[in-house]
Amino acid sequence: MSTIDEIKARVDIVDLVSETVKLRRSGKSYTGFCPFHPNARTPAFAVFPESGTWRCFGQCNEGGDIFRFVMKKEGWDFSETLRHLAQRAGVALQPVTPESRAQDEALDRLRTLLEAAVNFYRHNLLQTAEGATALAYLQQRGLTAETIETFGLGYAPNSWEAASQHFLSKGYTPDDLLQAGLASERQESGGIYDRFRNRLMFPIRDAQGRMAGFGARILDPNDVPKFLNSPQTPLFDKGRLLYGLDRARKAIRSRDQVVIVEGYMDVIAAHQAGYENAVSPMGTALTEDQLKLLKRFSRHIVLALDSDAAGEKATLRGLELARQTLDRTAEVSAENGGIFNARGLIRQEGRLQADLRVATLPAGKDPDEILMEDAANWENLLNAARPVVLHVMETLAAERNLEDAKEKAEIAAQVLPLIEDVPNPVERDAYRQQLARLLRVDESSLAGARPHPLRPSRRPQPPQPLMAPPTAAQAIESLERHALRLMLRKPDAVYLLDRALQRAGLTRFKPEDFENAGYQVLARLVLQSLEQDQYDSTEYILENAGESLLPWIEELRQPFERGEPKPNDLIEDLVRTVLLQRKTRIDRELIQLRYLQEDIQEHDEGGMEGYREMALQYTQTRSRLDRALAQPVEVD
Repeated sequence: MSTIDEIKARVDIVDLVSETVKLRRSGKSYTGFCPFHPNARTPAFAVFPESGTWRCFGQCNEGGDIFRFVMKKEGWDFSETLRHLAQRAGVALQPVTPESRAQDEALDRLRTLLEAAVNFYRHNLLQTAEGATALAYLQQRGLTAETIETFGLGYAPNSWEAASQHFLSKGYTPDDLLQAGLASERQESGGIYDRFRNRLMFPIRDAQGRMAGFGARILDPNDVPKFLNSPQTPLFDKGRLLYGLDRARKAIRSRDQVVIVEGYMDVIAAHQAGYENAVSPMGTALTEDQLKLLKRFSRHIVLALDSDAAGEKATLRGLELARQTLDRTAEVSAENGGIFNARGLIRQEGRLQADLRVATLPAGKDPDEILMEDAANWENLLNAARPVVLHVMETLAAERNLEDAKEKAEIAAQVLPLIEDVPNPVERDAYRQQLARLLRVDESSLAGARPHPLRPSRRPQPPQPLMAPPTAAQAIESLERHALRLMLRKPDAVYLLDRALQRAGLTRFKPEDFENAGYQVLARLVLQSLEQDQYDSTEYILENAGESLLPWIEELRQPFERGEPKPNDLIEDLVRTVLLQRKTRIDRELIQLRYLQEDIQEHDEGGMEGYREMALQYTQTRSRLDRALAQPVEVD
């Protein structure tokens, strides 16, 4: 992850913009009045948390990412903005060095090795007699051949060196195998041996789908431990990964809900049954980093852990971590170190900014068993998921003597802090009434047990992650990056790009075609290089880019994997890339316009006309883009 990407991952665009603009929720985005031009009637400014971008549909007609917003608001250049946001995010700015480049190459080599390991273990599962037992186990658990292939499941041979010898013969070194977590080091005699033996293998990928490591389940009940993960490696950190998230991202965004289950098989069974918004941590305990990662995709989270005692304890631990992580303004109390009592409940001042619920599973049933028996029942369980406060209330009261006054007081002492964190006063009152009924006490007695408000902490707020971009935003980012790679190779190709755009009845290329503020700066440099004649265009770009952008330029000028394009191919590629990028953006913004029209229709029917006209213009432009993409590109 580049420094700029890390800053974007840590700075929540909604938090940033909310410091200047009063925002209200509108569908999956937020709307408000544009801070860059006078307008008190029509809220034409939109923030898209899932893509980390903003857009003014009014007079400005501008947009971009967090960098562009700060640049426009403060009047700073990119370097100043980079320093400001890096400080806000707690990210150290470091220049690209030969050492860091070598480290990136080493990580790529490890990922390549892990991908090869996926193929190795899959072959052993599907093509060997030894793997037949493992395959039969998966089939017995109800998994189809398609599901097994989709999740890349495999089998580690019952051998101390089969995997190691295989990869050593392919040119990998013992250190490569150790760094990838595929082998362990012999402490006494030296050398290495296979870490995974006679186990089902579950490839674990990061949110971007890149290989990070493996989870492994025993087949022989006498082996221990039952589950074995990759060790801590440069790629594998079990506290920062969630199994299945790479495949669940789209479903989580479309459903606007993520379901957290406990095990690998639970995730796979949910996906096979059509509930593709399920993920699992590497064990029962959720970590703060995992919850921050989920917040980037949806604020609607359902915990559906196993119903045994360990699952209930994990649920309560997860709830408290969730309160700490998802609260945008929460600060753990310095008075008591954040620990409310022995159950680990955390007392905070802020309000929970997410819909966090807990699904109560039937006793003795795991999620994968429920899904295999009756997938429709899974939907019912999720729909019946209880709000956090109610679940904690009922869990703490289960098997307790509610005739004992002291036990009542203990339950109240743990539940009341959660109730006080609920931001809606109506909900708070309802929960107090329910707690009073549960404990069979007068509600007025609970008033005296409420915790006193804590003084606000002056410690700086922890940086919050940017919501991960949806598929459309990923496509836009990829297209912008590719277009810039082509422009940096042949800046004067922009002339031919403009001719192609004008022939299609479209506006000429401009830096604002890009959403990424850094790409906008580089695109502006490309155009400026064409307007001067003292230097070669490439020399001009390198001379004027500034230290903060030089690492980007170096990366964008790296050779293409399939070889460098010929001049005519480059121009055709550039034209189609820009056309596709514009079309993808317009498709996304037409959706947002519909949301804005629905909002304004509720409050100001007279303001609808402007939105209708804007939507018509967007639709006409989209038709021109479709026609241009259907025609061959003329290179002249």
